[in-house]
Amino acid sequence: MPNYSKLHDLVSHRVTIEYDTGARVTGYLASCQPSSGPVEFVTLSDAKMIDSRGRLLRDFSELTLCPNVLTSIALDEGPRGRDVAKSE
Repeated sequence: MPNYSKLHDLVSHRVTIEYDTGARVTGYLASCQPSSGPVEFVTLSDAKMIDSRGRLLRDFSELTLCPNVLTSIALDEGPRGRDVAKSE
């Protein structure tokens, strides 16, 4: 697994996170979570989502995302919450 802890050194810098499709997200690296060790999530301020053709899709004042390598996508459907006993 790659070591993403070097992202801590880039806090307050403008960064670009690029994906294999050519799409990218740019913005100022506001924070990394957790605050020390391997990074699992980052928060970008003044973020811009740009498609593979270079077109601006969306602007965000703040955007939290995972900069790590995607390993799988699974369907997540079904009942939510807990069963509540019915009162009579």
